[in-house]
Amino acid sequence: MTTKQKPRLVHRVHLYHVPVDHLVFDQGGNFLITGASDSRMFVLDARPSKGFEIIGWIEAPGAIVNLSTQYHTESKQVKVLVLCSKTEREINEGNVLLLLTLFVQQITDSSGCVDVYGCLFKDALHSCLYEIPHALCSCVLAINKIFGYCQQRKVLQSFRIPESGVKPSNAQEAVHLILEKEAGGHLQSPAFLQLSPHQSWLATVGRDGLLRICEISTMDRYVQLQCHSCWQGGVGSVCFTPDSQTLITSGLRDGSLVCSRLRLKLSGAGKTNAATQYAQSVADSFESVVSSENTILSKMTDWDPQTQSLTRCSSFLTREGKMSHEAEQEENYFVSPASSTWLDGKLDAVLQEETQQYAETKKNLRKNIKVLRDTIKAMMQENESLPDMEKLGHQEFNLDVEEQQRMQLEGKQEVTRVRKEIEMENLAKCYQREILKKECWDSMQVKGKAIKAFHSENEVKNYPMKERTEKELEELQRIETMRQIEQENSQLQEMILNTISGDKEEEEAEDSKTESPALTGSLSALYGGVNPHLYSQFNLHIREQKINQITLLKDVIYKVKSTFNKEFEAVYKQKEQEIYRFREKNKRISEIMSELDLSETLWEPSLTDNECPERALTVTDSEIKVEKYLTPEQKEKEEQLREEDKQQRLAAKSDNMRDQALSVMMGGVLELKKEDVLRMEVPRPEFMSKPEVQWTEEERKSFKEFEKKAKELSEEKEKYRKTLETEMKKLLTSIKEATQMFDEKLTKLFERKVKSEMVIYQEELKITNLVHSIQTEEELLSREKQMSLKLEKARIVKNEIGEELKKHKETVDEFREEYDNTVTEDKLLDKGFRKEFFDVPGHIIDQLYKLYKRRPRVQRIKTQTENNQFKEGALLGTAPSDGLSLMMKAMEELDAPENMPEGLDPFVWERFCLARRAKVESEQKVKLKALTLAEMQAFLQRRTDEDEKAQLEIKNLIDELNSICEEKMRFRLDSMVQIVLQQGQVEVEAGDFIANFTNALLIHRKVTEDLNSTIRALGDQKNASMVECKDFRKGIIQQEWDHRRMRMQLEDLSNKARDIQTLRITQEIQDYLNETSNDNRVSKQLTTLETTLALQKTTHQKKVEACKKQIKHLDRQGVQMQEKSAALDLKVADMEITVAERRNIYEAVAMGDNQETEAEKNYQDIILRKKLLNIAGAQSEEILTLQAEVEKLRMKNFPSLSQLNYN
Repeated sequence: MTTKQKPRLVHRVHLYHVPVDHLVFDQGGNFLITGASDSRMFVLDARPSKGFEIIGWIEAPGAIVNLSTQYHTESKQVKVLVLCSKTEREINEGNVLLLLTLFVQQITDSSGCVDVYGCLFKDALHSCLYEIPHALCSCVLAINKIFGYCQQRKVLQSFRIPESGVKPSNAQEAVHLILEKEAGGHLQSPAFLQLSPHQSWLATVGRDGLLRICEISTMDRYVQLQCHSCWQGGVGSVCFTPDSQTLITSGLRDGSLVCSRLRLKLSGAGKTNAATQYAQSVADSFESVVSSENTILSKMTDWDPQTQSLTRCSSFLTREGKMSHEAEQEENYFVSPASSTWLDGKLDAVLQEETQQYAETKKNLRKNIKVLRDTIKAMMQENESLPDMEKLGHQEFNLDVEEQQRMQLEGKQEVTRVRKEIEMENLAKCYQREILKKECWDSMQVKGKAIKAFHSENEVKNYPMKERTEKELEELQRIETMRQIEQENSQLQEMILNTISGDKEEEEAEDSKTESPALTGSLSALYGGVNPHLYSQFNLHIREQKINQITLLKDVIYKVKSTFNKEFEAVYKQKEQEIYRFREKNKRISEIMSELDLSETLWEPSLTDNECPERALTVTDSEIKVEKYLTPEQKEKEEQLREEDKQQRLAAKSDNMRDQALSVMMGGVLELKKEDVLRMEVPRPEFMSKPEVQWTEEERKSFKEFEKKAKELSEEKEKYRKTLETEMKKLLTSIKEATQMFDEKLTKLFERKVKSEMVIYQEELKITNLVHSIQTEEELLSREKQMSLKLEKARIVKNEIGEELKKHKETVDEFREEYDNTVTEDKLLDKGFRKEFFDVPGHIIDQLYKLYKRRPRVQRIKTQTENNQFKEGALLGTAPSDGLSLMMKAMEELDAPENMPEGLDPFVWERFCLARRAKVESEQKVKLKALTLAEMQAFLQRRTDEDEKAQLEIKNLIDELNSICEEKMRFRLDSMVQIVLQQGQVEVEAGDFIANFTNALLIHRKVTEDLNSTIRALGDQKNASMVECKDFRKGIIQQEWDHRRMRMQLEDLSNKARDIQTLRITQEIQDYLNETSNDNRVSKQLTTLETTLALQKTTHQKKVEACKKQIKHLDRQGVQMQEKSAALDLKVADMEITVAERRNIYEAVAMGDNQETEAEKNYQDIILRKKLLNIAGAQSEEILTLQAEVEKLRMKNFPSLSQLNYN
């Protein structure tokens, strides 16, 4: 910018693919530092003589939120403070600070401080990483300090930079900065900070549109200015001029720049001069450099976008042509010329250099890889033509043996890891199983199981019960012992009372002891839950009784469940015995069926899983669907067992001559059993194979014997078969009858279970009601305790306030006496003026008295009530003393010799000045004490109000506490009682119910019908007689009602006749009676009312106009009176002066008679006061007499109108 009016573009460079967020020059003009959201900072040479070349870039630990620089002239170092955000979502705030130190001489003069990619070496700079406790939205770097603005807390914070010796052990480890000081910030965030060039002032701007400037040493705000509107987003940025006297702010959305000039008072003139001198010294030190650089800048040509784009495109196309022959083999870093940055060009140059350097090596490698690829393809084609047995898998063509071994090792490691995980999972499940078994199975005294019917789906479950602990049993024993003592005590008391009252009352007491189940609230006594120590429901009033009753009710529930479980166990054992009998019978039936050659399936009853719950704790081999994993040791052991079993089977199959002979001779048995009859056969003679013609006589006899034996054997077989069939039928019938009987018994057990459940629910309902009542009582007690604590605290506060109030009253009374004494002294000074100057002539004494009363005009003393709100315990500040000093200074002007009357001795004038000064001091003292007394009285009044408020609060707390006590007593007396009521018949849906007809009697239907007809006839007769009686009674009641109605009508008529006789006939009633038509009368009334309304409107308008005229007249009179008052005020002022002069003359003349006149006056005042007291006494007596008469009149006219209105 060589010409300020016409800026021109001389250089441009593309650094980022994202917008540039930060652009900062250092104070020495050496570097231009840029920042963006991609965490890269570029360092450019800020001098035109260097062509604004890019020195290098630095990687920040996160997205850049803010940049700040600090230039040290002596060491020629540039310190850069970078605020970074490590989170990717929110980059408006950062909690990491990176402090970089750039050495100007080393970086600008040396070209070896960057690598081939343009990144600055770590040796060329010094970096420190800091962490802050709260995220900042803006920060600036000062000398050994860092200032930042916290958006979350809306405060300005300062941190001190640790010394250079304090370094982290690791280069990547951050140092935690400790907060040094905080100051209030802007109402709307975020805010932007800027440090003045002379490093003394800190400017902050925010979204509220305010510009604030404070000193960095104290961080106290002493300049504030509204630069922009908060509705337009407030201020976006701020900048100081080199002399630190002018600030320029830019609006965020209003598109405006505001230039503000600082105008400091006399106290800030030194700071302004320091800032100006610093700016002048900086300008002088950089004058030669700026002039030389401006000369070079003016000679630079304007930047031409077309020329620069053509040059870039030509260089890019040249580079692209060189790399086109390798585009198919590798991927090169490539960006379009329009979007390429300086860093992209660096990367392209590095890639191009590497490509040229290793071009021959890459070419040889590609050639060798191509030959190897062709060889493998040929091998795979040859492998495809081989048989399946000789074929190799595709993975076996992997030539990387090390990779194969690595993958196999990884597979084994994965298998080992999975096996360990499975083992640990199984171990955890086993542990969980043991815990569940211990808690839910081993700890149960009665295990939960069920009994299922044989021929239905009916199933009955028992009550799983845990064993009661010793603590519970001890508590139960204690309560039962206590109840036994209480019952015996009550019985003894009743016996004593019964012996006194007599035998009759004793019988009534015995009858009252037996309480019905309806009043006990449950039927537990009928189902084994008997506990004679239970409280009566009507006697449960105390919390301890309710708690004991809950324990006794739990014992009753335990007994009911135990009684049912005993019955359940008996039925369960019966079912086990029945199943055992059924199995024995089925064995016999299966034998019979095998003998009879019958193939039928028998019904085999067994226990289900619900009936044998312990089966769930064991796992059979059939439930495991996966192959069992065996370790090598287990496999070896299993192989040994298999060999031993094989040897035993071989030994069992060895030759046994005895068994074989017995099997051949007698079928394996030594005697013939009865069951073998059906298998017996009569041996057939051998001659039966020949024709019957060839038989001999012996053979024919033998044949007849054979037929006879065969016939006898068949008869025996048939008889035995019938016997077996009869036995089988009996066995089946007995099994069926036994199962039916068991199902009936199970049905009864189910009914018992339902009734037991009903009883248990009744007891649990009683327990729930008791728990609810206990909790309600505890809540009332806690509320009562809280209210008592509040009442105690309120009384303590009331006592403290009372003591303070008493002390304050004593203090006020003492100060009032002191004030009265001061006023009296002041009046004595005024009265003793003429006595003090008795040697002065009369005409001069009057002038001196006027001067004695004259006071200079000074600023009026303001009380603290006027200046600020009154604070407890605060006295008057420095305002009265300042007023007295001002008054004394003003009195110096009045004490000047120029104001001395003519002909007065200077010595007298000095004495007069001293006396006047004493009078002024006395008046100031009176004013001061009057102000103090007023404030003390106001303070005392506030304390009195607080005392009354505390008293009212105590009264309210006492009322609330009494209401809570009443509610508690009412709750204890109003106890909840559970009563068992008999329910009526309930229609239920038809279901699979088992009917029991064992006790039924079969009679003829006609007998039942005749009985029903007789019952209906008798019922009809009864209904008819009841209807007749009802109608007769209805007639009697109707007659009574008619008689009563007629009597009431007679009374009404009598009252109406009496009212008519005493009725006063008015003109309106006469008109109403004389008028035949009601409509005419109403129309006349409406006409009259309309006429009256019109007349009233006219009268009202006239009155309004008259009032307006009267108001105007009064306004004119008011103006005239004001004018007259103003004239009279002027006359009064003149007359006051005249009167004062005449009073002074009169006092001077009547000085001798003054004492006598004053004594006479005092005497007259005493006489007047005595007369007034007598009159007041007489009037008070008269008032008392009048009050007594008024009271008598009020009692005569009771109730009075005031009481009626009040009621």
